[in-house]
Amino acid sequence: MTFAGSRMCLVPPALSICSIALLLGSAPVLAAQDQKASGIRHSPQISALIGDLEKTKLPKETAISPNGTLVAWTANTDKGTQLHLTDLSRFQAEKDLLIGPKSGAPACAISSLAWSPDEQSLAFISNCAMGSDKPGQDEVFLWSEQSGNSKQLTHLTGGIDALAWSPDGKSLGLLYIENATRNAGATAAMKPWAGVIGEDGIEIQRVAVVDPASGVLTPISPASLHVYEFDWSPDSKRVVFVAANPPGENNWWIAQMYTQGLTQTAPKSILNTALVGGSLHNLQIAVPRWSPDGKQIAFIGGLMSDQGETGGDIYLLRAEGGEEPKDITPGRAASAAYIGWVTSSILGVAEHVGGSSHITALNTDTAKDIPQIDSTFPETIGAGQLGMRISISHKRTIAIIRSSFDQAPEVWAGPVNNLKQITHLNDGLKPAWGRTEDVEWTNDGFKVQGWLLYPVNYDPAKKYPLLVDVHGGPSSTVTPSWPGVGYGGVPFSGLGYFVFMPNPRGSFGQGEKFTQANIQDFGYGDLRDILSGMDSLEKRLPIDKNREGLTGWSYGGFMTMFGVTQTNRFKAAVAGAGISDWKSYYGENSIDQWMVPFFGSTVYDDPAIYAKSSAIEFIKNVKTPTLIVVGDRDGECPAPQSFEFWHALRARGVRTQLVVYPNEGHWFRDTIHRKDVLERALNWFETEMPAQGN
Repeated sequence: MTFAGSRMCLVPPALSICSIALLLGSAPVLAAQDQKASGIRHSPQISALIGDLEKTKLPKETAISPNGTLVAWTANTDKGTQLHLTDLSRFQAEKDLLIGPKSGAPACAISSLAWSPDEQSLAFISNCAMGSDKPGQDEVFLWSEQSGNSKQLTHLTGGIDALAWSPDGKSLGLLYIENATRNAGATAAMKPWAGVIGEDGIEIQRVAVVDPASGVLTPISPASLHVYEFDWSPDSKRVVFVAANPPGENNWWIAQMYTQGLTQTAPKSILNTALVGGSLHNLQIAVPRWSPDGKQIAFIGGLMSDQGETGGDIYLLRAEGGEEPKDITPGRAASAAYIGWVTSSILGVAEHVGGSSHITALNTDTAKDIPQIDSTFPETIGAGQLGMRISISHKRTIAIIRSSFDQAPEVWAGPVNNLKQITHLNDGLKPAWGRTEDVEWTNDGFKVQGWLLYPVNYDPAKKYPLLVDVHGGPSSTVTPSWPGVGYGGVPFSGLGYFVFMPNPRGSFGQGEKFTQANIQDFGYGDLRDILSGMDSLEKRLPIDKNREGLTGWSYGGFMTMFGVTQTNRFKAAVAGAGISDWKSYYGENSIDQWMVPFFGSTVYDDPAIYAKSSAIEFIKNVKTPTLIVVGDRDGECPAPQSFEFWHALRARGVRTQLVVYPNEGHWFRDTIHRKDVLERALNWFETEMPAQGN
């Protein structure tokens, strides 16, 4: 479950807007067009700050060609996504616009960039109609280097994702949901309750192959398995994939690894973590990658909160299975997030180290880093699709998007140790917030790390409020990233706050022991880490202890709800998509499989361990005014969890407000809603923690 780099809740079926309205009574259900009646005090300073955020142009994805000569990249515009191509020999855009929204046409999207092995074609997914009789339908397109034109390859009805060419260039693999009605991910808005729950309308994501000549799509994996990720064998005759029984939203946490030939009717299970011993027992697996010699498969295993936001150790497994996988990074003080083979004995790795991003290469025989490919970035990196994905060429050059608190997102390419900026989308933007500091402290024997933003125009002779922004997950981490319009802590620095973004125990970045340190202990050790970090900041900085606030989304929303029941140190709080009662939550969500690795058992076997970390059990302690916000179709952190907390605070006479956003899932999609939730939070803290003299 995460928001803006945080993650954590899981996925229940959504309530309809009508049922939410009946439940909430006086709690507002905000329609996008109802902002004027929303009760927000429109501060000129806050409006100006949000206006600055709206100027950011966001590159979304990048892919470097096999020979390292061309970089394809996408960027969002007011009318949707545009696809660009840059020639690295001159570092200039030769094809400024390959395909994008036509004048007067609806906004459309482009994603999943994939170069053919011969570098003559670029495949991508787009819903830009181009004559389609199904507006909004995603299709596979091919851009030809020879002609310079793009053509629509498929004519589908359903959802597609994760394009990948076979090594021989004769096929395009992808993930396909026939007749899909929504995005397959747990963070998207869930379907309203209807029909036979858990049986009707189940959508299954399968590996499929597209013939580039004819555009014919053929599903490969069985209809009985929901596939999350896949990779080609080096001979192009098989695929390896991670899959589980449907429904897909619920079962990634118990997924197994399979291989299957293109002409086979049944897959072969090569790894089931419930049946192995050691460090991988009953944990998650992700990012399977077949070695170039075909002998083994590398993957990442560990305690993870969400598919796509990976962190853990790196394992090797014989491609034919038959033996337990080998952990080649035990005890490594890092969390691998993305891997890709460079040679049959060298594995490229992108990993979290503390709150920074690290790119390196490992010799899989010795598990030693290769110094020639090694760089650390105190920022967020990635190439789109999976978290921290790196696009790499045969020449070992890469293309990534880099973003930090100080630098707006841009595409960079070249050797790892000599990257060059190839886009200039945001050259004129300057931070509207203060400077950044990487902070470390110790607590309970752990070394803990976090990020601190100073107030804009900081004057050490003055005192400033402090906002603590807790990331989601809990298996996630805060890395510096330029904010967009949407909820997050960074903009508060622009209003004159210290903003503290800790990575307490349970986070990625310090190895599996640290990530697993909050098992059966949600809200206790991690809260102690956070409070200890606050203590260390207060000792050396001019922080006004009477103006300290707490916020977070997803697991950060839970930590906000739980935190205000454990201490009255915070004078105001905003809980986004939080969890107030783990016992009722277990029965409300449709992704309960994630909970057993963290709690050690189901709620039916050990309800006490769930009650121990439930905010609702300690509700009589709360005195902190708390704003609560949530999407009505949130599958990861269901809206009734927010209702329970709001109802309890209201009954106890604590100042509170609940805002429910219609047709939103765990991550808000509507720009108006994203702007509204940020403006509400900014106003809440300004109102509840006014400056002295106001």
